[in-house]
Amino acid sequence: MEEKKCCECGHDHNHEHAHHETETVHRHTALKSKYEQALEKYNLNVSDEEVAQAVRKIVEEKVPENNTPEIKRFLFGSIELTTLKTTDSDESVLAFTEKVNQFDAAYPALPHVATICVYPCFAKIVHDTLEVEGVEIACVSGSFPSSQALIEVKVAETALAVKDGATEIDIVMPVGKFLSGDYEGVCDDINELKQTCGEDVAMKVILETGCLRNASDIKCASILSMYAGADYIKTSTGKEKVSATPEAAYVMCQAIKEYYDETGIQIGFKPAGGINTVTDALTYYTIVKEVLGEKWLTNRWFRLGTSRLANLLLSDLEGQEVKFF
Repeated sequence: MEEKKCCECGHDHNHEHAHHETETVHRHTALKSKYEQALEKYNLNVSDEEVAQAVRKIVEEKVPENNTPEIKRFLFGSIELTTLKTTDSDESVLAFTEKVNQFDAAYPALPHVATICVYPCFAKIVHDTLEVEGVEIACVSGSFPSSQALIEVKVAETALAVKDGATEIDIVMPVGKFLSGDYEGVCDDINELKQTCGEDVAMKVILETGCLRNASDIKCASILSMYAGADYIKTSTGKEKVSATPEAAYVMCQAIKEYYDETGIQIGFKPAGGINTVTDALTYYTIVKEVLGEKWLTNRWFRLGTSRLANLLLSDLEGQEVKFF
C-alpha cells in the first residue's frame, strides 16, 4: 500500500516531526549537566520505610553472628582515631599521636588504628611525631564542618594540609547548595578539591546525612559525590544533632554498590559521629558485609570515624575497662 503524503507538497510530515523531536531530545540532553545525566542511571526513588525495614532485618538476623573477637580486632584496625576539639593544641595533639606510637608495644597482638584525624593546623605535628608504619594522617578541610567558605579558601586550606603531611582529606559536601538543587555547584566544589588533593591523597566527602531530608536525598548526594571525585563517602561530621545512622549507612552502601556495578570504580565507606558502642560498630560492619560484600571488609575501604570506640573495643577485647587513648 502506497504511503500517503500529507498535503500537496508531498512531504512526509510524520518523518519531519519525528526528526524535530529527536533533535529536541538531543538539545535537551546537551543542556543537562554530566552529573544530571549520571543520576538518570540510578534509581533515586528510595523509600524511607523500606530502608528502615531492611536495616531492622539485618540487625536482627545478621549482627549477632558478627559479634566475635576476630571481627572486633578488625574493627579496631579500621578506626580513624579523631580529635576535633576547640581545645586541641600542639601539646594535646602531640600526646594523642604518641599514644598511637606506644600502642604497638603495649598491645602487640592487636592491629594499630587505621588513621589519625585532626584539623589541618596539626598535620605537621602528627607527621613529625607519628612513628607507626601504615597509619594514615587525615585532615578535615574545606571549612569543616559547615563547608561555608569561598572555594579559594577551601582550596588553600586543603593544599596546605597536604603540604604539611596529610595523606587523606575529609571535606564536607556543600549541603546548602545540594538542598537548593544546585548539583553542578556541589560537584564543582568537590571536583576542585579532589584536584587539589591529587591522585595520591584520598579524599572523603562527608554528606552530613542528618541534614538531608530523606533516603532519596542521601542516595542522590552519594552518587553526585562519587561522580565528582570522592574516594570515600562519609556520613557525618559529628557536629550536628543527628550523626551517623544505620539507615543512612545502608543507603550509602547501596549507592556505592550500584556505582561500582556501573563504573567498576571501588569507593570506600566511613560512618562517623555517634558511634558510641561496640554494638554500633558491629551494626555498621554488618551493613557493609551484607550490602557490599567481603571486598569492602578491609581497613582500606571501611573506616570508622570515632575516638570513643577505641577504648570501648579495647576494653571488650581485654575483658576489663581500659582507658589507653
